[in-house]
This record gives sequence, structure tokens and C-alpha cells, in this order.
Amino acid sequence: METYSDISLTVTDGIATVTIERPDVYNAFTRDTILELNDAVRTVETDESVYVIILTGAGEGFCSGADTTVMPNWDEKSPEEYGAFLWLIQQFVWNLRTMAKPSIAAVNGPAIGAGCDFALACDLRIVSETGVMREGFVNIGLVPGDGGAWLLPRLIGESKAREYLLTGRDITPEDAVDIGLAVEQTEDALTTAGDLATEIRDKPATAIQHTNRLINPQQSFDDYCRKAAEYQWDCVIDDEHKEAVAAFNEGRESQFDRSYDN
Repeated sequence: METYSDISLTVTDGIATVTIERPDVYNAFTRDTILELNDAVRTVETDESVYVIILTGAGEGFCSGADTTVMPNWDEKSPEEYGAFLWLIQQFVWNLRTMAKPSIAAVNGPAIGAGCDFALACDLRIVSETGVMREGFVNIGLVPGDGGAWLLPRLIGESKAREYLLTGRDITPEDAVDIGLAVEQTEDALTTAGDLATEIRDKPATAIQHTNRLINPQQSFDDYCRKAAEYQWDCVIDDEHKEAVAAFNEGRESQFDRSYDN
């Protein structure tokens, strides 16, 4: 497994946990952190022993956004240099958003700015009692350049998203559950995320990944049907589908032929 400086990546029983390891600054990230996060996501996406990914932060924070103490003076840089830095962050959000393997954000503490976008880019979110999410860019005179103004309307609807994006207000854990942004509020986000990951892991993998690919609110129904027919054929001839049907008919738990690489 790759060795990182700013993050950790562990794989246990088919579940990969990516943790931002900068707890002294509530997991605020640097350029190096983002490079490592992108590498970790690419690694788990291609690892056949991984079925679900959990993203979380060390200590008391999920991710507080960019570490402004190590940012260059952008007044002395070009638009192209800034754009290249922003692209790295956008690429991580894109990689999370487009992965076939399901991703779960274990929001164990504040998720602010780009950190909020990282949580939004995951397929599902579990929030702790301190897991506040905030698209606070307007509060400091910025726009949600990492993807927040694209992601949030698709997750909770345009009107409610505008409220949070234009005011920079907190999305409290309670509100996140009420508006359907989070699956659950819990005392221990990582443990609950692990339980959810296990539930998803234990279902037929081809069906899970193809279902995740099919969920795209931008596509037309015609495009959906064409993809669904293609994906369903992959599922119909898949051994795990056959075992799941046999188990259902026989009234037993499915037994898939898997070996988890820990």
C-alpha cells in the first residue's frame, strides 16, 4: 500500500478508508494533500479487492478547507498558476463524484469550504453531532470554485441550495438529515459509516457499481434506458447475481466468492 505524508489509506475486508491526517489544523489541506488524495482515490478505484470507500478526517475535524497559512501570495502569481492549483482540487471532487465504487463521507467534525465539497462529492454522508457542513465561500469573498454550487443543488434542490450558498450558513447535522443530505446523525460517524459500508459491500458488486453509474440526474430517460439495458446484461450473466437469486430462492444468505486483501 502506498505511503503518504498528509493522508492515510487502509483497506480492511474490502472497505478502503481514506483519512486526511492533519488534525492540528482540522485537516486543512495543502497542494501535497490534494495530490495524495487524488492518488488514493485512483488506487482504490482500480483495486479489485475494494468494494466501498470511506472518506474522513483525523481528530475533531473532517476538513476545514485549504490551509491558508501555506498558500502563496496569489497577487504575485498568474491566473494560469491559480487555475492549475484549483484544478487539482476540482479533480479530486470529480474523481469522488464519478467513481463507480460507492463512497461514504464520515463527517466526524466541521466540513468547511472545499471540505464541504469533498463530503458532497461522496455518494452518501454520515454526520456526527459536530459534523457541521458549510459552503462559506461568500463569507470570505470567494465563489464555490471546487464544485459546491454544482453539487448542492443536485443533492437538495436549487432553492434550498441557494439559501446555503448565498448566505454561507451552516448546514447543521440535524438539518443535513432533515433535507436528505445525510443518511444519519450519529455519535461516531466513522463507525456508523463502516456499518453502512459493510451493508453495501455485501451486495452483488456489479449491480452496486452499475447502479451507482446509472444515478445521473442530468441524463435523458432515453440515455438512461440504453445504459440500463447494457448494465443489466452485465448483471444477468454475473455469478454474484446468480448466487443472490439462488440464495433468495433457498431462503439463505448469499455466499459470494471473494477474498479480501487487507
